[in-house]
This record gives sequence, structure tokens and C-alpha cells, in this order.
Amino acid sequence: MKQENNAIAQLLKAHGPQVLQDWLKEVATSATGPQSASAQADASGLLQAFDAGVQGGGDMARLDDASWAALRNLLGNLSRSRAAQGSSASETSQFVLSFKRPLFMAMQKQLADKPAEMVAATWALSSIVDQMAQHTMATYQRTREEVIARQQEELLELSTPVVKLWDGVLATPMIGTLDSARTQLVMEALLQRIVETGAEIAIIDITGVPTVDTLVAQHLLKTVTAIRLMGADCIVSGVRPQIAQTIVHLGIDLQGVTTKATLADALSLALKKLGYTVSRNKV
Repeated sequence: MKQENNAIAQLLKAHGPQVLQDWLKEVATSATGPQSASAQADASGLLQAFDAGVQGGGDMARLDDASWAALRNLLGNLSRSRAAQGSSASETSQFVLSFKRPLFMAMQKQLADKPAEMVAATWALSSIVDQMAQHTMATYQRTREEVIARQQEELLELSTPVVKLWDGVLATPMIGTLDSARTQLVMEALLQRIVETGAEIAIIDITGVPTVDTLVAQHLLKTVTAIRLMGADCIVSGVRPQIAQTIVHLGIDLQGVTTKATLADALSLALKKLGYTVSRNKV
């Protein structure tokens, strides 16, 4: 065991309970998140994992050392659980950094007559605790990114519903920007519903799509092609005058694609293709 590890191990053996008590006092003073039994359980668990890593010869300059595996897992769980409780990344990080002062105070008592060893051990402690705090920040950031990505997927699913307008007629209203990921989602949802319902016509309504450029047009054509390969016909509705002008200006070839200005027009055409006649009762 390295000299620094040995000194810190002896410190925790002699002053571990006091370090934990002082840590909780620091946390209470700085108000860094939960102050109840949860904080005590978190601090106690981290202290035990920290002690195990020190005794296992963990490199004080590298938290990614194998000896710190249990400590890293606890730090990750701590960051995720506190994020779920509404704590910020800085609050969780500060909770870990509050570990420093009690350790330094205990180190002064333990090595008061060995200044050289105290300096080396203090530097090692400062390095590893800083990395612990950084690990919670990194975990928090990854957790937030995962949440955002999941929410984006859920929003995409909500913003691309497949609606059954009539027997044999499905419709998907598009709202917002149409990109590759969303096109894939639309295709999968539409094709699945075509299989489930045996629909003969699918209407893609782009009234809510703000602009149509070459890329958007290509995505639409891919979707139309996929629908036709499933044996259904496709109608694109919501082609406003501005979009029509843009398509012509860009030289986009939509030949073979049935388009209508409104969803009502598209539905009317779909019913005619299916042999339905819509009439109004005379009063």
C-alpha cells in the first residue's frame, strides 16, 4: 500500500466516526440537498466505499482505478437519485466536496508531527475528492441528456399520430420540422398501422410543416414510396401556395404524388377512390 493510502487508512480507522459526523455538519451548514436520514445514509455509504478503495490501494490520482469501482457506482447512484429529487448538479457536487474539510481536520490531528506526510496525504485527498465531485457532475449531465433524449422521442411519437379517418383511410398530421429521424418514425408508424388495419389510402398532412426544402421533399418521397410498397396509396395534403412555389422554385419532382391543399380535400378524394359518395341531406 502506498504511503498516502496507508496514512489515510489509518486516519479513517482512528477518526472515521468523527469524520462522518463532521461531514454531516458541513452538509447541514451548506444546505446542499436532503438533510434527513437520506444524507446520513449517503455519506455513510460513500465513506465506507472510500475506505474500501483506500485499503484496496486505489490510485488517489485516478478515480477510474479498479479499486474505486464501488465508490464510482455509489457516486453515480447518488447523482441520479438526487437529480430525480430535484437537486441541482452543483448541490450534489457540493455535498461531496463537503467531505474535504472533515478529512483535512482529521489529517491535521493524525499527522501533526509529520508535516511531510501530511502534505502528501492532504494533496492526495484533495485530488480524489475533487474527482469524486466531478464524477457526480458528469453523471448528472449524462442523466439529463438521457432524459432530454427520451422526452424528445416521446414528443416525436406524440407529434406524429396515425389517425383512422374512415374505413381504409389513415392520416398522419405533421407538425414542425421533418428530418430523417422523424421521417423514419412516421414511416414505421404508418406502415405498422397499414398492416394492422388493412388501410388502402394514407394521407400525410403537412399543414403544420413550416417550410419545405429539398431535404424535406426527399423525406416525403421516401415515405410515399414505402407506403406504396405496402400496397396502399398515398395523398399529401396541406400544400399551401408558398410551399407549392418553393417546390417549383427548387425544381423538386413530385410527379406521381397526389397532393391536395387541405386535409378535407384529401379525405374527399380518398373516399371517392374507395367508392364512397358523400352527400348532404336536404332539410
